[in-house]
Amino acid sequence: MFGLSGTITFGRSGTRRPDYQEPKACATRRKRGACEALNNANKESSRFLLTQPRLCKSAARASLPPAERVDAGTGDPPLTHVTLVWRGGVQEDWLRFGKPVEERILDRRTRIESYAPGQVFALVRWASNDYGTIRSAFAIARAVGIGDPLTTLPQVDPGAQMLLTVKGWPKVRQAFALIDAMEEHGIDPCDVAPDHWRHVHNRLAAGMQARSYSPARHRDWLRRRKLHS
Repeated sequence: MFGLSGTITFGRSGTRRPDYQEPKACATRRKRGACEALNNANKESSRFLLTQPRLCKSAARASLPPAERVDAGTGDPPLTHVTLVWRGGVQEDWLRFGKPVEERILDRRTRIESYAPGQVFALVRWASNDYGTIRSAFAIARAVGIGDPLTTLPQVDPGAQMLLTVKGWPKVRQAFALIDAMEEHGIDPCDVAPDHWRHVHNRLAAGMQARSYSPARHRDWLRRRKLHS
């Protein structure tokens, strides 16, 4: 099932169920020494011993293809690159909505989606360790052009204009519910007025109920955007 923005409608941790339960961490893993190999036989290891990720972090970063940069004189706008990693029960990143103009698959667990200036996307980042969840974060951001102000965000290169940020699964779930309500009215969340996302951010941060985003207000915003384009 696909949402209005063209992305798959995700529920619990990337599945297509609409309950939005928090992802489940892997079963408690046995403690290993810093230099001990991971001898678990799996598809990713291809029968080779895997070392701890933190020991090869710099090597992995060096092996990634460099992000494509476009000079200001070439005529093509620079792209904002979003890196998504999926390691079930350990690190799960996905996009709640977004319409990337480019996509690169680096390996079985990592891909990069790119957005042109002005495009809006929603990034979900979740991670856990042996003791449970260590990160539940959700951000709605807008890709920027050359010279535009931006805010740095993990896994987003070079950064983006932040419209909404929440942390903690209860608030992430509240944000998902508001997006669901928009889609039920036939509104593409990629085209929602940026000021509304800022309003939702402030209300969620204060523990207050956000105002609904009606189809009439959305039509007014689209007309205003067309006049300024």
